[in-house]
Amino acid sequence: MENQNQLIDSFGRVHNNLRISVTDRCNIRCFYCMPSEDVQFVHRSKIMSFEEIVRFVRLVAPLGVNKIRLTGGEPLVRKDVPALVKMLAEIPGIQDIGITTNGILLPQYAQQLYDAGLRRINISLDALNAEKFKEITRRDEYAKVREGIKSAHAAGFNPVKINAVSIRNMTEEEIIPFGQLARETGAEIRFIEFMPLDADNQWEREKVLFAHEIQEILSRGIMPLVPVEQHDKSAPASNFVFEDGVGRIGFIASISAPFCMSCNRFRLTADGKLRNCLFSLEETDIRELFQKNAPDQQILEAVQSSIAAKKEGHEINTARFIQPDRPMYSIGG
Repeated sequence: MENQNQLIDSFGRVHNNLRISVTDRCNIRCFYCMPSEDVQFVHRSKIMSFEEIVRFVRLVAPLGVNKIRLTGGEPLVRKDVPALVKMLAEIPGIQDIGITTNGILLPQYAQQLYDAGLRRINISLDALNAEKFKEITRRDEYAKVREGIKSAHAAGFNPVKINAVSIRNMTEEEIIPFGQLARETGAEIRFIEFMPLDADNQWEREKVLFAHEIQEILSRGIMPLVPVEQHDKSAPASNFVFEDGVGRIGFIASISAPFCMSCNRFRLTADGKLRNCLFSLEETDIRELFQKNAPDQQILEAVQSSIAAKKEGHEINTARFIQPDRPMYSIGG
C-alpha cells in the first residue's frame, strides 16, 4: 500500500510540510507572542542539536516530507543556522527549505542562507511606522528590519514574503502603506489574522482585524484586488494581485476562514516535541526517544501516531476551544 509511505491522518490529509523551531529565544518581544518581561526560555541543554534535527528529517523524508521551514523564536539568534540549512538541503527528498525571521539579523546572514540552499524567506513585520513597530515589538529595531528586507532581495530571494499580523484598533493605518510596499518593491505582503497564541492570554475575537476588511481597505485605498489561481491547494494564504497586475497580497484568515481541512503541516518544537497542529494540546517527545536511543522504527511509529491523532480543526470559532499552554514563541512560528 502506497499510503504506508505517507503521513496521513484520519481525515485523509497528507503531511509533507514540517516546521522546525530551532530556538525559543528572540531579540524582540511582540506582545502577541511573548511576555514583555521574565520570559521562560528552555535551558540550552534541552534544545535539539543540529544532529538530532537532521536525524529526524532523515527519518521522515522517506514518508513524503519534502518541505521544511525553520522557525523560532527568532531562528537566526541560534549560531550557525546556514550550516543547518546546508545539512538539510543535502537530505534526499527535501525539495524546499524556508525560514521565518524578523529580519533583524538578515544583513549578516541573508547571502549565507541563500548560498546554503535556502530559497524561501518570510519576514515578520507588522508595521511600517517606526513608532507603531516599537509599540508592537517593545524594541527599537525597525531600521534593521528594513535593512534585512533589502538584504534578502539582494541575496536573490524572490519573492520576499512579509508577514504582517493584523490587530483591530492598532494596525489599520499600516494596511495602505503595506499595499504600496508590495507595489514598489515586489515583496509579497501577507496579512495574518491575530491568533490566540499570545503569552499573556489577552486575545479576544474583537481584536481580530479580518481578512475581508483588509481587502476592502486596500481595494478602496489603492485599487481593487483580483484573486490569483492557487497552485498549491494546501497553502494557507489566499493570494491576490492588484487589478493592474502590480503588487501581490496574501491573506491568512486563520480565524474567519480556517483552512484546517487542507492542512499539510506538523511541527517540531525547539525542545524536540512533535505537535500535529499549531493549537494542539498534546505533544510527542521525540528528543526523549533520541536520548533513550530508541530504534528508528519506534520513532517513526510515534510520528505516525501523532499525525493519526490530529483533530479535524482548531475549533477557535467554537465554545470548545482551549488555548494551548505554550505561547507562540515556545511552539515555533
